[in-house]
Amino acid sequence: MGKKEHPSFSSVLSINPYKNRYITAVSNFLDEAIEPTYDKEQYAISYLNTKSFINSSISISRNIPNEDLYDAIYNKAYDEFGLDQAIIYKIEYIETFNNLDEENRNFHIFIIDPMIINDIFKQSIETIKYIDYIIPSPLLLKSLYVKEILTDGGVDCFVYFQEDDTFIAIYKEKHFIYTKSINYSLLQMHERFCEIYMQDIEYNEFIRFLSNDDLKTSSSPYKKTIIKLYKEIFANINDILTYVKRALDIEKIDSLYIDTELSSVTKLDELAEVELSIKSNSFNFNYGFSNKKDIHIDYMHYLMHLYITIPKAQRYECNFTSYHRPAKFTKRESGKIILFAVASLLLAFIYPISYWAFTYTQSLQNKLLHEEYRHIHEIKITREATININRAQKEKISQLLSHEDQEFVNKRNTLIAIHNVKVNYPMKADLLHNLTKDLNRYDVKLEFASYSENKDNNSSNKELSLGLVSSSDNKITDFIKYLTTAYEGKFHFFVDKIFYNDTEKLYFAELKMNLL
Repeated sequence: MGKKEHPSFSSVLSINPYKNRYITAVSNFLDEAIEPTYDKEQYAISYLNTKSFINSSISISRNIPNEDLYDAIYNKAYDEFGLDQAIIYKIEYIETFNNLDEENRNFHIFIIDPMIINDIFKQSIETIKYIDYIIPSPLLLKSLYVKEILTDGGVDCFVYFQEDDTFIAIYKEKHFIYTKSINYSLLQMHERFCEIYMQDIEYNEFIRFLSNDDLKTSSSPYKKTIIKLYKEIFANINDILTYVKRALDIEKIDSLYIDTELSSVTKLDELAEVELSIKSNSFNFNYGFSNKKDIHIDYMHYLMHLYITIPKAQRYECNFTSYHRPAKFTKRESGKIILFAVASLLLAFIYPISYWAFTYTQSLQNKLLHEEYRHIHEIKITREATININRAQKEKISQLLSHEDQEFVNKRNTLIAIHNVKVNYPMKADLLHNLTKDLNRYDVKLEFASYSENKDNNSSNKELSLGLVSSSDNKITDFIKYLTTAYEGKFHFFVDKIFYNDTEKLYFAELKMNLL
């Protein structure tokens, strides 16, 4: 392990706010903190599940100076994603690596409603008072590359199953490029399992099976249903990877790392390699920490403790915490509020008891309304974000469809032109050849030949005119009779008149042939 970025702290505490589990590290030894408490010598780190925030990409002109960069990103995020102007979102960002755009800088941005953060960390803050670092969970994987636990370049995909969330994260050349939450958390997998099994099974029983039974050797009646569920999950993952490869111009996924927060006997990486045909491994890396009591520790805790050890310059600085380490009491906002509250309390004693009763009633009503607003607000924010993302995807797909339609029209016109050249032209040549033979047979000469084509709105009129010359009008009439018989149903023949030229001692006629 390398030197820690925060050597002034005696210990590091990692927090899983969704399960309220705490792991402490002292001198690279990990142990579970059953009853964590506030300690000013302790550095605290936690994370946000992928489903808790909105993430996307955004471009900003290179002409904008660094001191104005955050404001530019903040304003553009509100415009592009249609964020509620009444809410002051917390927005963090990291710059895209290997950006070849000469005019713009590209960023991955992460957006979350502060109310959601407060709800997630409410119990943790009541326990330890502050959290130094809160980071989106997919960005913790950066530490695996900085500490050279993963050394290969190329494209790596990470899939991690947790009770409340399952995320996919993709790194290219050791840099983050994509993440997505999928609807297969352990809780959602349990619901889907019961649907497929067509019987309600206790969640604890479901987790016990996933943890203790090996699908290769298990004789449990759940085995077939679990295998079917995993195939469904891997099909969903494959669809996502197919989309990502096309959208981000990725040739292939070189490696897949897949695991779960459970201590599972079944090797998910072996199943994934068979289903997805991608070289796969688990999250069981050599993190460099020792487990004092040999207890199972969620890999997210290992990643959080590892992240603290990497230099600040090599981190993704994407900190969502608002629970900063307290200053001196008299300089804290809370200290000022407490002093003000004490003074107010002394003054409040002069008011009648009825005022206190009224205040209590109003507070209780406000709390009930606040809880109702929070619930409705979370639903509103989630649906708006989903609608905006789907709308953006629809516009991209519409543009792609329009382009493909134009390509189809161009190729169809080309094929029609080729067909006309290969079919129509030889047919015209063949017709003229046969007409020449027929003219010779009836001893009729050709004075001229002309072809015209008139196109109306819905039809095309093709006409061939032949100037006939013969020493006998009978030869011309016999020739015309033959044509009307031989080409019946193909051409309409019309002759205005046959006239005799005294000077040349010959008969002349103009035969018009219209293609039916």
